[in-house]
Amino acid sequence: KMEGQLTCTILALFLAMLSTVILHGDSYFELQPRTLPDSVFTMFSTGSSQVLLEGDLLVLNTRNAMICYLNSCLWKKSANGLVEVPYLHFRSSLTYANMDFSSLTCIRFVLRGTQSDYISIENLDGCYSVLGRTGGKQLVSLNKYSCVYYGIIQHELNHALGFYHEHTRSDRDQYVRINWQYVDPSQYYNFEKQNTNNQNTPYDYGSVMHYGRTAFTIQYGMETITPIPDPTVPIGQMNGLSQMDVLRINKLYGC
Repeated sequence: KMEGQLTCTILALFLAMLSTVILHGDSYFELQPRTLPDSVFTMFSTGSSQVLLEGDLLVLNTRNAMICYLNSCLWKKSANGLVEVPYLHFRSSLTYANMDFSSLTCIRFVLRGTQSDYISIENLDGCYSVLGRTGGKQLVSLNKYSCVYYGIIQHELNHALGFYHEHTRSDRDQYVRINWQYVDPSQYYNFEKQNTNNQNTPYDYGSVMHYGRTAFTIQYGMETITPIPDPTVPIGQMNGLSQMDVLRINKLYGC
């Protein structure tokens, strides 16, 4: 009986360890903790050779996410009511970061078969994505050394679904103040408002799509984004989809 209990204990510990890793190539890398420092919001595109908007959006001239003709930038819903987004990955698994999408929305990230439209998740030089469905192969970069975080993976996948950053939504000036004096002048474009479809949902300081207070600052500790009217409100997190993120996905895709 003691041996049986010991075997069960060892098995439980092994399963617990297995649930915290994500496979890359031929070796395992830990899926990093959900709670991340504010500095992570400026690391997405570090060293990237791509032309990026807002730090992690791959610029394409043919696509305007969230608002597009006949919803052509959205992934299509199947007859079963699910929205399948085919993907290819660099011999890896999105199981853990994908769980919230599968359990809370009608979005299903599925391994690509013969589908012509799909996202290709590649181990490149940063964390970035295109916006919405662009047709054919579209790129999502998740560097295996800097992007393997629960919230970052969900953040980039949410871009692929068609969502901009929260701090650039069309009505943001009612909810946050951009402190331009602390923004690196070469990064001003990262704070330009976008023509977004806000779906009659309130501004979400806790969205996984909201950048932190010091994003693109010229000096460590200086706030580039301050919530208003209450400057003490926490903003930005990489813990995973917020309740409002989930609501918006479900509204946008008619889940």
